Amino acid sequence: MRVIIRYFFRTLRLILTPIVLINEKFTTPKAVSRSAEEQARVERTTRNLALYQFSACPFCIKVRKEMSRLGLPIETRDAQHNAEHKAALEAGGGRVKVPCLLIEHDNGEQQWLYESDDINAWLREHFEPQSA
Repeated sequence: MRVIIRYFFRTLRLILTPIVLINEKFTTPKAVSRSAEEQARVERTTRNLALYQFSACPFCIKVRKEMSRLGLPIETRDAQHNAEHKAALEAGGGRVKVPCLLIEHDNGEQQWLYESDDINAWLREHFEPQSA
């Protein structure tokens, strides 16, 4: 019975994954507008960030949408299909749980931030354009 249930959910994932990814493409917001200097500063800052994620994870999609809305070119690392990224996530963050934002500080210290709401709050705090 367990085998049947396992195959049922695998099949369901195979069917739903393309639908979820297509939905993400159509519902991703446009990036905020920044001056060229401000966008260059944002791009320099985001070089120290990496998002460990699974492509069809709804919480990862939530973070990727916020990254798109804020116009953040943050590297995404597939911890589901890439063994190196999965091992780095487990070694650095202590567990294989996504989404996880790796923040590398200027002093070399690494901070591993889990939970989509916490990641989005951190991104907004550091990159939300100030309203005039």
